[in-house]
Amino acid sequence: MRLLPACLLLILAPLGAGMAQASTTDQVSTFTLDNGLEVVVIEDHRAPVVTQMVWYRAGSADEKPGVSGVAHFLEHLLFKGTETLAPGEFSATVARNGGSDNAFTSYDYTAYFQRIAADRLDLVMRMESDRMTNLQLDEADILTERDVIIEERNQRVENSPAALFREQKSAMQYFNHRYGIPIIGWRHEMEALDLDDALDYYRTFYAPNNAILIVAGDVTPDEVRVLAERYYGPIPANPDLPERIRPQEPPQMAERRITFRDARVSQPYVSRSYLAPERDSGAQQEAAALTLLAEILGGGQTSFMAEKLQFDTQIAVQVGAWYSDMSLDDTTFDLVVVPAAGVTLQEAEAAMDDVLTSFLETGVDPEQLDRIKMQVRASDIYARDDAGGLANRYGRALTQGLTVADVQAWPDILQSTTADDIMAAARRVFDRKKSVTGWLMAPEITQ
Repeated sequence: MRLLPACLLLILAPLGAGMAQASTTDQVSTFTLDNGLEVVVIEDHRAPVVTQMVWYRAGSADEKPGVSGVAHFLEHLLFKGTETLAPGEFSATVARNGGSDNAFTSYDYTAYFQRIAADRLDLVMRMESDRMTNLQLDEADILTERDVIIEERNQRVENSPAALFREQKSAMQYFNHRYGIPIIGWRHEMEALDLDDALDYYRTFYAPNNAILIVAGDVTPDEVRVLAERYYGPIPANPDLPERIRPQEPPQMAERRITFRDARVSQPYVSRSYLAPERDSGAQQEAAALTLLAEILGGGQTSFMAEKLQFDTQIAVQVGAWYSDMSLDDTTFDLVVVPAAGVTLQEAEAAMDDVLTSFLETGVDPEQLDRIKMQVRASDIYARDDAGGLANRYGRALTQGLTVADVQAWPDILQSTTADDIMAAARRVFDRKKSVTGWLMAPEITQ
């Protein structure tokens, strides 16, 4: 969550009423094609630019056992050819027309997007709908792109002790759910991914009745409907689309700990994650309380943890707290403390626990809560200057079980959240039986 400098908040403070009104001005229209494709149109006519995003309700947590990484692998493969586009022609065509494109994979979704001049929407919609159903792959594509994703894992995970630590810790947090398996995949399973694995995932999940088309920018709903029906409308729905059911977590009844040692670690730290409820459609109040709790505890230099651990006792050089509210299933609430020189991880963890105990005893500072709410409101309003960012916001929400109405209600739910709501959520989430505490450190020096 991006927060604004205090000087801007002073300027914005007299605009409270106007800001509250501005938070509900998204021009959003929705409709559904006969084949099940959901369409969301976000109008923003300030510049002749448009963002098209296609979101699939399928991510790494929807993979079959044994093929971890196939969702991300297929994301790469979609930039290969179709029956009408040569390999690489998709992105080259977008660039030649002055646009940009990319894609990303998460646990709960895979998304593809292009940002381009509004009068080129027809072009990118034709190409995107083409690869929804006409992807052409061969063994050579598999071999070359598999090497690419393995190298990506080398760069992002294997070369980073912190990334390896987070991967191991996440696997310990989830006993049964696939959120404990890395999005990029376990290396030994990535190395075995083949053409059949990729095509099986593609044919199962890449269908209009499992997708959301979001168009944001200088367009009207009528224009989008005409193009969507022309290009996406003829694609048949998948009648065998499986129900989206994942293995769920059993009751977590024991605190877990992990110590990860790596010679490359120059700055040790302690972190803790707690299993936490996700943001649910029609029931976003607890998620709102946890969102504000994360800001209160570790959302910057004026947070509770920073005040106690960085400035009062100088035990830490950095602290943080965050809550991953966007999730289809149970998520986590996380804390981190980076100790100052000469402070052990044991001392840092003990100090973190003391701070949490103190917070649960003293409660929320009303002035701090008011300040954070103003920051959150201001951040939300300024985010509306980015049509592509709005498309991303709605896409993430809709692929993770929320609705357009939930997205639009969220700012007001945050503002109506009380200190009592936050403290009640804190007491529920800070359950050590549902936690994993991790130490990242260098190996011990032996004589």
